[in-house]
Amino acid sequence: MVRITKVHTGGGDTGKTSLLDGKRVGKENLRVGVYGTIDELNSQIGVIRMELNRCGKSDFSDEADEKLGIIQQELFDIGGECSCTPGMLPPQMALIGMEQCDRLVAEMDNWLDDLSPLTSFIMPTGSAPVATMHVARTVTRRAERKVCEIISIDGEDAIRTEIICYLNRLSDWLFVLGRWFTEKNREVEVLWTPLGKR
Repeated sequence: MVRITKVHTGGGDTGKTSLLDGKRVGKENLRVGVYGTIDELNSQIGVIRMELNRCGKSDFSDEADEKLGIIQQELFDIGGECSCTPGMLPPQMALIGMEQCDRLVAEMDNWLDDLSPLTSFIMPTGSAPVATMHVARTVTRRAERKVCEIISIDGEDAIRTEIICYLNRLSDWLFVLGRWFTEKNREVEVLWTPLGKR
């Protein structure tokens, strides 16, 4: 169990920080960028949950909130894992696996049963929960790109493939969740109209 007695340590006052394995690196380090972006994503999901609570209680908002709470826990796990190389992870540390990735797909498939096929791209807008889901979706893609950047520089063993899989599926999951919430909340999707037809 983690025990935090104070947040301010002064250890980062010179632009350095410690990775999970104790290694000191500059705060511009790519790995710091990865777990920092995952932290940003987790905070953005917190904003979605706040907006869901503002919308009032319903079965579908409760379902979305519950599943987003699970995602937040998993993102915290992923952020911790990404704060050092896989070979330096503590042996007792539980890791996200394909089970979590497959769950995201199953949840998406369940929501898609309630939706009509798309006839155009969707504009990233809508009610406050849906608009913030779109923001979270794009931050997820940025986190995925940062993971891929580390792998391109440090090699395929720099971050486990399950992390890339999870982030890749999570961005799709947020997109589908946004569509599903729009449908359940009786909103109208704003579709992209190509320039020649506007």
